[in-house]
Amino acid sequence: MNLSEINWDPNEAGAWPFPIKAATIAVICALVFGAGIYYDTLDQLAALDASEKKEQELKQSFETKQKKSINLPDYEDQLAQIETQLEDMIRQMPTKEEVASLLIDISQTGLASGLEFRLFKPSAPIRKDFYSELPISIEVIGKYEELGLFVSGLASLPRIVTVHDVNISPIGKEGSKEVSKDGAADKNGEMRMTATVKTYNEGDDKSASTVVKKKRGQK
Repeated sequence: MNLSEINWDPNEAGAWPFPIKAATIAVICALVFGAGIYYDTLDQLAALDASEKKEQELKQSFETKQKKSINLPDYEDQLAQIETQLEDMIRQMPTKEEVASLLIDISQTGLASGLEFRLFKPSAPIRKDFYSELPISIEVIGKYEELGLFVSGLASLPRIVTVHDVNISPIGKEGSKEVSKDGAADKNGEMRMTATVKTYNEGDDKSASTVVKKKRGQK
């Protein structure tokens, strides 16, 4: 078959030899098939891959939520216990009107323990989430057991009182600072304790239940 003798005019394609027709049809089919894959199938494959990934994410999300739903009664019980404990703690916080009497109770506890106050300085309230922290800088002088009695007395107060940044040092005669093995000071037994006593009060009429419910609503 001499290709130079073939009339390559597309309008004369019907007169082309069969092998040329077959080859031309095969090339056209290949081009159409390739164009279909490029312009349509590749996008569909990409969409399928994205759908499969989304399916895996949804399955994982479903499994996580299913586990949570199974344990929901336990979570609700725990939340109720936390709310009750929080409300109990709030009730132990002094109101603004009770703060003054609480300061007197703290100083009276120290005096009743046999301590001498060198410093009793309330600081400005420190605002927290739903309460205010009321720090009081103190410096007291007394024997080791009296200091322990004072701290124990603070813990027994009906309102929440905590002790922070405790520093105890012995006061000996003429400034001596020799300490015996049991931690007591020398002959006169006096020690100096500096600390920050903190109490807390509920701020801006936000009760514990209000705060907890608000946070639950945000979830």
